[in-house]
Amino acid sequence: MARFTLSPLSLLLSAVFLFSAQVYAVSAVLGIDLGTEYIKAALVKPGIPLEIVLTKDSRRKEISAVTFKPASSGPKNGAYPERAYGSDAMALAPRFPGDSFPNLKPLVGLPADSAEVKEYALRHPALQVVAHKVLGTAAFKSAQAFTPEEEAWLVEELLAMELQAIRSNAEALAGPGSSVRSVVLTVPPFYTTEEKRATILAAELAGFKVLSLISDGLAVGLNYATSRQFPNINEGGKPEHHMIFDMGAGSTKATVLKFQSKTVKDVGKFNKTIQEVQVLGSGWDRTLGGDALNYLIVDDMIKQFAESPKAQKASVEAATVKAHGRTIAKLTKDAERVRHVLSANQNTQASFEGLYDEVDFKYKITRAEFEEMAATHAERVAAALQSALTAAKLEIKDLDSVILHGGASRTPFVQRQLEKILGGADKIRTNVNSDEAAVFGAGFRAAEISPSFRVKEIRVYEGAGYPAGMRWKSDDGKPKHQRLWTAASHLGAPAKEITFPNHEDFSVDFYQLVPGAEGTVEASTKTLTTTNLTATVAELVEKYKCEKADIRLKVNVRLASEDGEVDVSKATVECEAEEPEKEGIIDGVKNLFGFGKKDQQPLKDGEASVEDTDATSSETTESSTTSTKTSSTKSSKSSSTSSASASASADAKSDTKKKQLIVIPVKFTVAKAGIPQLPKEDLQAVKDRLKAFESSDRTRRAREEALNQLEAFTYKVRDLVESEAFIGASTVEERDTLEQKTNDASDWLYGDGAEAPKDELKARLKELKDIVNPIQKRIDEAAKRPELIKNLKEALESTKNFAAEMRGKIAEHEEFLAAKAAASSAMASSSTESESSTTTPAPSGDFDGLEDESPLTTVTKIENMEALDKELGPVPPLYTVEDLKESEDLYVSISAWLEEKIVAQEKLGATDDPVLLSKDLTERREKLDKAGMDLAMKGVRNFEKRKKSDGTSSKVKKGKPTKSKTAPKAGSTLKLKPGEDGKMPSQEELDEMIKEFMKEQEAKDGGKKGEGEKKEEPIKHEEL
Repeated sequence: MARFTLSPLSLLLSAVFLFSAQVYAVSAVLGIDLGTEYIKAALVKPGIPLEIVLTKDSRRKEISAVTFKPASSGPKNGAYPERAYGSDAMALAPRFPGDSFPNLKPLVGLPADSAEVKEYALRHPALQVVAHKVLGTAAFKSAQAFTPEEEAWLVEELLAMELQAIRSNAEALAGPGSSVRSVVLTVPPFYTTEEKRATILAAELAGFKVLSLISDGLAVGLNYATSRQFPNINEGGKPEHHMIFDMGAGSTKATVLKFQSKTVKDVGKFNKTIQEVQVLGSGWDRTLGGDALNYLIVDDMIKQFAESPKAQKASVEAATVKAHGRTIAKLTKDAERVRHVLSANQNTQASFEGLYDEVDFKYKITRAEFEEMAATHAERVAAALQSALTAAKLEIKDLDSVILHGGASRTPFVQRQLEKILGGADKIRTNVNSDEAAVFGAGFRAAEISPSFRVKEIRVYEGAGYPAGMRWKSDDGKPKHQRLWTAASHLGAPAKEITFPNHEDFSVDFYQLVPGAEGTVEASTKTLTTTNLTATVAELVEKYKCEKADIRLKVNVRLASEDGEVDVSKATVECEAEEPEKEGIIDGVKNLFGFGKKDQQPLKDGEASVEDTDATSSETTESSTTSTKTSSTKSSKSSSTSSASASASADAKSDTKKKQLIVIPVKFTVAKAGIPQLPKEDLQAVKDRLKAFESSDRTRRAREEALNQLEAFTYKVRDLVESEAFIGASTVEERDTLEQKTNDASDWLYGDGAEAPKDELKARLKELKDIVNPIQKRIDEAAKRPELIKNLKEALESTKNFAAEMRGKIAEHEEFLAAKAAASSAMASSSTESESSTTTPAPSGDFDGLEDESPLTTVTKIENMEALDKELGPVPPLYTVEDLKESEDLYVSISAWLEEKIVAQEKLGATDDPVLLSKDLTERREKLDKAGMDLAMKGVRNFEKRKKSDGTSSKVKKGKPTKSKTAPKAGSTLKLKPGEDGKMPSQEELDEMIKEFMKEQEAKDGGKKGEGEKKEEPIKHEEL
């Protein structure tokens, strides 16, 4: 079987297609600030530089929540409930607390038994938190929306649903047919490798391709740098140091950044100045945020409620209230509102009707009381800030400013605590958008990575966040450890080359030092395993004679800039071995002339070398052989002398042998370690379930649209049956039938039809439209018909008049040509007779025959012009009879059709279906317009042809054309001005075109007359 190969051209075209597809795929990119409470997104697209993606409610941020709305008929196997996102989800949370999932970000990638997951479950008692059967991470069972057999929902799946909603909004902003797939996500600096992997998995499940992750603080710093220029360190400038203090809903982060510019080499011999933003250190408190402050208020609410007289009378206890999911959902929702109000006011209150066990509750709180409850939380602010300074090896005095970001940073006691730590408010800055700076930074980073955009060059250097190292065992089984990176090491830095003494296949575990339940733990991230190290070492020993003790394994590793994962670029074994003896230049020359090496025996007479002889060389003539031997004999003395010196040199070099470095690549595999990854079949099942959920949503939206259309049409029918136009165009029977079907549809909609499928709803709508549409058509046709008939008749009349006028001009011109031909023949016969009888003598002198112009010359000229006009006759027509045939035939057929249809239509009543339709009238009018346009274009083409033929004949007759100021230029085109409808010129425009043609013809004739007059002028001679 022939092997199929691609030509170079095919490969090139394939590469171009692939590159084009990739560029198209990243033509729109998205930056997402994945917050605990809110999700914000910024779109970058050609024509949309950097714009916030609005929610369907036109808000600039979406609440990070998803809710399953159980069906009224209960859950069914294979059926998916309605999903709500953002504010809609939170509105449903008090009704369905067991199927509402807010603020999921702190749980991403964490085991189900972690402290964070346990705290979340405690604050959301209605949710059923379980451990995933494969990953062991947090997952949720639905309370009412799904059957008990349904698999638990991973946190990553729920987060993917929220990201899908964001992607849908972004594609709506990008425009019809746009696809948004490439994204940069913000993550906290304290995220471990496992948490980053889980975030990327959620984005991929949502259909995104993650270009990179970026820490919250660096994203804010990048946005800060886009509109500023920093000191150039090559010119003696001092870098700026700023801290980004970010206190959001879930956590508090402090990031120390260094801002500077420097000059680097550009393309060719040029230099350029770039900006740099480097992470020097980070500090954090994973649980200090707006949610923690909300929980303080919730606990105070429960305490006051349990102590209220009404609650005590109903025997309500605080523990039972905390375990009641619906009550906690109500309290949590109002607690956040209370906290926001207290940031601007000294006191506030909240009221709850039937909060628990039908007991009402009214809550009051002051800012002082709230700050007293949060006293311990305020002290924790300093710890995060100091940790960042320690990691950056800086002091407060080294900071140029502290930039605030995050909603909770606006809390009054937080700002007072910062002023206390910093020694005043001088360093505190609010010069970035505390809500959107991070998402704008992420969007800028996405555009920077994408090849579709060109932005200001700002190089960013992300920090590792945690120390990292590796552990392995030597050949004798001893465990080994080595620290590779610190918490301040930059991602994407040049690879480190690590040397191992191992000579047999082994494995290396890479780990992160992360906080655990009992101090820091070495959490495995990746495992490197060599597959042919033993065999490669044996090859070095046997083939290259290397000493085994001198053989070393070298591995290049780095932290990837995209996600901080360990990246192994290559692994090699190497040793130094003696370099094999190479043939020198002298030996090569000796071999070329047949002398060979020192120990090579000379060839005998008539003996040939097998290696140097082939079919072609064997045919060498005897004469050439003889000449070669002769020349060899003449130079034998000189060659023997040089050979001796070369042999001596070679003997000297052989005593000191050189060594060379032998490097051989080693095969290896790198696998993810730590929390188990989802097997392919399980991952595909997760994707299929999300796709099925999305398909169910589309079906539901289509059904709801059909339901809304049917309901709206029933209201429309009620208005129609009362309008005079509808009554005049319909019969009593039609109206009665329509009213009956409309009433039936309305009753059905509020009964069994509420849960009817889309097809049944559309069928009901079709029944009503089948009655209404014919009546509505009669009304529309009656309104449009008179104007269309009038326009068509005017077009027919114009066509008729134009054709008649053109036929008259054609007949007139034909009569003139016939008369001219008869006159020409008569003049020809008379001129022949006069030439034979009369001979004109030629003038004998130079000035003989010349005379002065007489006074009668002007009168003679005028008579000659009149005679010339009479001789030229009428203007030649632009058309022939055949050109007019199509328009005339259309006129006849359309006129007959219109007359017939008007008679038939007049016989019908207002309630009869019309026979003279607007579409037929429009169609025939368009045919007339097209025929008129074609006829006009034929006139233009005929005019151009005539101009060309006239120009050719004048060149043949005169040899040199006479230019005229009024004559049109050669190659000029008669401009056609179409009518207002853009389809054909009107009669007036056609007449104007003909007039223009006549003017040009007169100008041409005037040129001819002027030329004749010039010939008649007497020749003026200068006085001698």
